[in-house]
Amino acid sequence: MSSKFSGQQFIGMVSQFFVLIALSLALGWRFDSWMHFKSPWLIWILPLIMIVGLLIKLIIDTTKKR
Repeated sequence: MSSKFSGQQFIGMVSQFFVLIALSLALGWRFDSWMHFKSPWLIWILPLIMIVGLLIKLIIDTTKKR
């Protein structure tokens, strides 16, 4: 394969993305009910933080190293 990244590596990144999003949604839902918030703040904030972090990691992992 001529490219530096194989398809299996991208499948791993995508599966990691979905697992972390699902876990952050579950944790946000659990913490919202535990802290008795009137609005679901953590179910929105935790996945957003995870998405930003994973996008930064994706950019770092896929850029060419010099």
